[in-house]
Amino acid sequence: MSKRRPLVKGLEAIVGKERVVHHPEDLLVYEYDGSIDRAMPQAVVLPDSTGEVSRVLALAYREGVAVVGRGSGTGLSGGAVASEGGLQVALTRMNRILEVDVENRLAVVEPGVINLRLDQRARRSGLRYAPDPSSQKACTLGGNVAENAGGPHCLAYGVTSNHVLGMEVVLEDGAVTWLGGMERDSHGYDLRGLFVGSEGTFGLATKIVTRLLPTPPAAKTYLAAFSDMRSACDAVSAVIAGGMVPAALEMVDALTIRAVQKVAHAGLPEEAGAALLVELEGEAEELEETGLEVEAILTGAGAFNLRWAESEEERERLWSARKGALGALGALAPNYYLVDGVVPRTRLTEALERVSEIGHRYDLPIANVFHAGDGNLHPCVLFDERKPGAVERVMEAGGDILKVCVELGGALSGEHGIGLEKKAYMPLVFTGEDMEMMKTVRGAFAPLGRLNPGKGFPGGPAGHHNLQRGAVMAAGPGAYV
Repeated sequence: MSKRRPLVKGLEAIVGKERVVHHPEDLLVYEYDGSIDRAMPQAVVLPDSTGEVSRVLALAYREGVAVVGRGSGTGLSGGAVASEGGLQVALTRMNRILEVDVENRLAVVEPGVINLRLDQRARRSGLRYAPDPSSQKACTLGGNVAENAGGPHCLAYGVTSNHVLGMEVVLEDGAVTWLGGMERDSHGYDLRGLFVGSEGTFGLATKIVTRLLPTPPAAKTYLAAFSDMRSACDAVSAVIAGGMVPAALEMVDALTIRAVQKVAHAGLPEEAGAALLVELEGEAEELEETGLEVEAILTGAGAFNLRWAESEEERERLWSARKGALGALGALAPNYYLVDGVVPRTRLTEALERVSEIGHRYDLPIANVFHAGDGNLHPCVLFDERKPGAVERVMEAGGDILKVCVELGGALSGEHGIGLEKKAYMPLVFTGEDMEMMKTVRGAFAPLGRLNPGKGFPGGPAGHHNLQRGAVMAAGPGAYV
């Protein structure tokens, strides 16, 4: 406590004792996110205004303390893990929707606002917030900005960076500035674009201006079963080749279907080797015509048990099954490691075959649930951390999957970020000169590198060597929820 005392006292002077966490037993809940990495922060502070965030960062700057921002802790790359200790700034109290401007189709929110809450508020005015991560019910807009989060409907509408117009941010030394603004176009360098996806290494966003889209007049959601993954992948390419861009085009494999049905009985086809969820949006008359084309394409690719949601309740049930798939995997194994890689859509079949080979080679079951329309894979490697050597084997398998993605012309991350999980693999994609240039850009925002240090680039404390805590939790001997 001796080293922490000046920091803790300073934090308490800013926000009060009740909003500073520093006892080791209380810090346990802040040592992990949705990844398999874990590290204990020195202290956690919960500010509730930009002024408090500014004063907190200024204090940390003077004290030479590293700072890690945190939202709901749903991230999947170790972004909210304090890998080098230091101070964790939890922004969950800053959860106000400050404005919904219907005329200009924008909203101003604080970083702790839950993604789904903004969408629900916008829909009351006939608008929507399009990016919808699977953790939409829990993840915060600040975390979405940090990781440039995506989601099923980003196939048609784009990821977070396409929907953020501007941000108020607090920099490393506590200075407050705006990047971008209220307008859809801004002059000069796109500093807003640089900040989105910077994984908390540039600063902490304290206000976010998002654009809102009109709610589509109608939607039609199809569920199509296929005998195997190859047929389902062929169907994905055929739909896009047919000149259509569905609002969403999602795939789950047989293992995932089994897990979801075991937990939720959501009506997924248990006899299928894979299933596609295809959602179309537009005018009702247009959907009738487009729907017939999609049905013909899916049937021609081998779909059976093809049906569409005939009510909003059925549609919501299908989407609940898709977005709850990761949680359902707890019915099959106590732990999972989720790999977030991208491949060209035309190489989905090859990528999934090689992922299956990796699973067999390491004797690890791998469930696949992913954004098929844009080639964003989410292989979930299932394991039991209590078995000696299991974590190391899982990490090796995950690394091999990322190598396959790169070999096939893809990328290391589609929406979860690099963080701790993938930083060792950056040289697969970027040269040393590339990474030095990125560090130079980071240095323009945070010259001392004290914001979320050890993330995004090789070196520093390694990830992957801590055990998973949080995504699936032990409820007793042999029982998991």
